[in-house]
Amino acid sequence: MTAPADLLIRAAAVHTLVPGEPPRRAIAVTGGRITALSAAPDGLDALIGPGTEVVDAPTGTVLPAFDDTHTHLILAGHSVHGVPVHRARDLAGFLALIRERAARTPAGEWITTTVNWQEVLLAEQRMPTTEELDGVTTDHPVLVRRGAYNMVLNSPALRLAGIDEATESPDGGVIERDERGRLTGRLINRATEPVERVLPRPTPAERIEGLRAASADYAATGIGTVRDCLVPVEDLDVLDAARAEGALAVRVRALVSGFAARTPEQVDALLDRMDDWRSGGRDDAQLRLWGVKFGIDGGFEAGALEQPYQGQPCYHGRLLWEPEELLAAVERVVDRGWRVGVHAWGDRGLRVLLDVFEQVLRRRPGLAPGTLVVEHGGLARPEQRARAIALGIPVTVQHPLLHDGALTQQRAWGEERTAALFPLREWLDEGAQLSAGSDFPVGPYGAMVSVWGMTTRGTTAGVVGPEHAIGRAEAIALHTVNAARLTGESGERGSLRPGALADLTLWPADPLDCPTAALRELLPTRTIVNGRTVHGG
Repeated sequence: MTAPADLLIRAAAVHTLVPGEPPRRAIAVTGGRITALSAAPDGLDALIGPGTEVVDAPTGTVLPAFDDTHTHLILAGHSVHGVPVHRARDLAGFLALIRERAARTPAGEWITTTVNWQEVLLAEQRMPTTEELDGVTTDHPVLVRRGAYNMVLNSPALRLAGIDEATESPDGGVIERDERGRLTGRLINRATEPVERVLPRPTPAERIEGLRAASADYAATGIGTVRDCLVPVEDLDVLDAARAEGALAVRVRALVSGFAARTPEQVDALLDRMDDWRSGGRDDAQLRLWGVKFGIDGGFEAGALEQPYQGQPCYHGRLLWEPEELLAAVERVVDRGWRVGVHAWGDRGLRVLLDVFEQVLRRRPGLAPGTLVVEHGGLARPEQRARAIALGIPVTVQHPLLHDGALTQQRAWGEERTAALFPLREWLDEGAQLSAGSDFPVGPYGAMVSVWGMTTRGTTAGVVGPEHAIGRAEAIALHTVNAARLTGESGERGSLRPGALADLTLWPADPLDCPTAALRELLPTRTIVNGRTVHGG
């Protein structure tokens, strides 16, 4: 006798994403697994028992839960309690929010901001300065953070970080100065490391609550799994504690940050800590350590280009590694049985990275497919796409990153190169292994925000590169079927079939054919991970 289902959903359509399989009308879940599907809405009614939750959604659509294959949950958790400067529309409003927080914060305590904002979306289209932040408060160290690699500090924060007028920019970083050579307070890339060392650490309870709130917010947009691409190795214990307390609403696939590991000894020390994690048997379907994240170049203002930046004839961006040093680091990682994802944004950065990956593969012909991954691959020229595909290198792409960053990128690269970012149509037509994410906090996370962007090429600068747009079914696949392939979980997740993990979403309209204007704002009425409702219900 078949056991009763824990959950049964009847809907207008259940898109299984199994190739060649038409939509179903009902789906049943038992014990965290999908147990049955039916072409008829009442076809699984025999599985209804006294404890079965029955959800009738006659106009609803069921899809697999989405993966965000390149995002930063740890940063989102840190940002939960930050000053919400992402709501500001001009610098006056931005500074007023910090002033309000300072008024109710004891003197001497740090004040930090949310990280998901772009200065070009402010009326003044620029960052605040140390002088302006000092005008708000000098009783508190203030850290304004934008994304993962950009900060602006007030004077007390600069002093605590040991940065003054005599401090030189480190390799791979920028301590910005104005036209008179004075500090502006802005730190970029590796110049932020001294600040990270002096920032007070939130309590374990605060960290767990931040992750609880942030992961629940991901789930509320239809995300069921996040691939966090910048996890400090010590934060693996924080994630483990959050899992133990049931605070993770989404599955987590963690890439440990290798940005501070510059020598063979530092890489080995990082890998030793990762091996300790693995030997402790703490990987499971909820929380899994994926590998290591490096970066070959910078981002909007520092991505490495073959041709110079707009208006800067001698500037081609920055390579953060010498190729032979990155090769040595990558080889140390894969020789320990871990995978590697490397940020590459500009076309020169991508070319150099593919040179490195090609050498790794040539020296290790039996390396498992998917061990080496390009993160972003933003400005991918035809010859680079052909190389990545021939080498079998997966690529993660993030239209929300382009959405929020288009104006900033146009200033640095010009409109033509900005429009050429993320050539998804070409990648797919040429046979690439693509999967999709957000790169939050630079871009907004959300299942349909991303699908809308990949299919319209809409950005804060208007529609850019419409010839690179893809279809909705293709975009959804990048977050589901293709995403599970990237993480090596195609046998368990990514499509809806009997025996698969019950990770699914219920939508009030069909994302495959609802109006384009509605797609961008579409949110699920329910998100289910491992058979458990983590949003809605």
